[in-house]
Amino acid sequence: MMRLDIRAPIGWLFTLIGALLAGYGLLTGAPSTGTAAGLNINAWWGAVLAVFGIAMLLSTRRRPMAAGKGLT
Repeated sequence: MMRLDIRAPIGWLFTLIGALLAGYGLLTGAPSTGTAAGLNINAWWGAVLAVFGIAMLLSTRRRPMAAGKGLT
């Protein structure tokens, strides 16, 4: 039986992309691009993506897949 839990790769993907986007937004901080109404959109959305990725990674530790409920 093959057990496939997609939460871990998705969690790593969103965490990595979120960290990169947030870092880019914080380091560049260019007011002409990536800002709306004084907010740094890249930094905020990077943080949102990173938090979602971390939540996905934490869900893999808290709730392991039950036997027989994975793809076969």
